[in-house]
Amino acid sequence: MKLLLHTCCAPCSVYCIDSLREEKIEPTIYWYNPNIHPYMEYKARRDCLKEYCEQIGANVILEEDYGLDEFCRQVINDLNNRCSQYCYKVRLEQTAKYAKENGYDAISTTLLVSPYQNHEVLKQMGEEIAKKYGLTFLYRDFRIGFREGQAKARELGLYMQKYCGCVFSEEERYAKQIKKDKEVKEKNRSV
Repeated sequence: MKLLLHTCCAPCSVYCIDSLREEKIEPTIYWYNPNIHPYMEYKARRDCLKEYCEQIGANVILEEDYGLDEFCRQVINDLNNRCSQYCYKVRLEQTAKYAKENGYDAISTTLLVSPYQNHEVLKQMGEEIAKKYGLTFLYRDFRIGFREGQAKARELGLYMQKYCGCVFSEEERYAKQIKKDKEVKEKNRSV
């Protein structure tokens, strides 16, 4: 099997690559993430993935497309569903397109390792997109190795991001603090 593995970052790749290699599957790592912002975050994740792949002897393809303008145009009308309506689709579609054009017969994604992603939507979308391109979607529930992969990534000193990728997910990261600050401000006004 010639597998192209869409990869969102090095830490999420650790368990996925290790697990696939245990199955005697050597994935080619594919970076395509126009949803990650701001640029310095995009660059930090990309560069860390490149260095990690060099360390472990994995072939990596870096598809450059920062894509902030297009991302904003695509998600602005439905921010709550941006992952399933745009982010998953654009990345899996580009992965399948590249795979088809370059002789791969299967695709998968490291997004399947995250307990924070909509696993069922990813699986269904991956299968539909792969079928459209005459490919196989290699489904694995990598979530069982999420903590193990994260721990190994820390041991290796990999860059550990604090949010999924887009500016809206970064805002969600601070949602509790934002709410608390707002409550304090309102309380101080009424005093």
